Amino acid sequence: MSRTKTAGQSLIELLLTLAISLLPVGSGLMIIFYQQDKKLEETARISVKEAIYSVDLALSRIHASASAAMMLAGTPCESAREQLRDQVATAAHLRSLALTVDGRVYCSTLKTPFTPDQMFPDQRSQFRLVLDPPAMPNAVLLAYQLGEENLGVIATSYGMLLRNELRAFQTGLTLLLEFADLYIWADGDSRDPARPSQKEFFREGVSAKYGYTVKAGYAEGYSARETRQTIKQLFPSLALVGIFTGSITYWGLFRQRNRRVRSAASKEN
Repeated sequence: MSRTKTAGQSLIELLLTLAISLLPVGSGLMIIFYQQDKKLEETARISVKEAIYSVDLALSRIHASASAAMMLAGTPCESAREQLRDQVATAAHLRSLALTVDGRVYCSTLKTPFTPDQMFPDQRSQFRLVLDPPAMPNAVLLAYQLGEENLGVIATSYGMLLRNELRAFQTGLTLLLEFADLYIWADGDSRDPARPSQKEFFREGVSAKYGYTVKAGYAEGYSARETRQTIKQLFPSLALVGIFTGSITYWGLFRQRNRRVRSAASKEN
């Protein structure tokens, strides 16, 4: 067998070995990309449902407190105020309670109560965010109104109640709650210059019980960073598999070439 032919076969064997070595590496990377995207997509989808469930529970506690205070609506403020204050003092999720009649607040646990039209310009809304309330600059409140005929109750809670619910989702996902035209998220609200980025794997859902919207998504570039981190962790293992596969392939080709050389030599003799 000529040296030229032998060199050509060796080059082909080397290229074949290299291709087979890269096959498990390439396949592994493709699987990583696919699984990473599916994981983020599934996390966003499930998180929207779980966020609605947990926020609904928090809002239901406020609703229950307002319903309990509703029994005092219409009674004189002198006899009702102390009971309202006791209810607020024993409920960590409450900031204040107020009783209304014909759309006017006539009894409140606050010294300077809100007027209903300040908190609920849209009379149809139940829950609403209140930004920069009087005597609380830079704060966010969550207000709830409950009414029966001409009587009603207004309950307020701190926006931190909602932020704590959102911060429980430690998945890198940005969750945002919209109440009508205002929104809140773990690190900001409608007063921010811009909404947080939710560009990747965006999902949203609406609470059937209270009507607010949950929007979820990852910030732009998040999936690429996560993929790079995963590759850094798994690439040494993939490379080792590739080297092992290539070594076995090259050894097999080397043995076959030696057999052919010996067979050709024996025929010449």
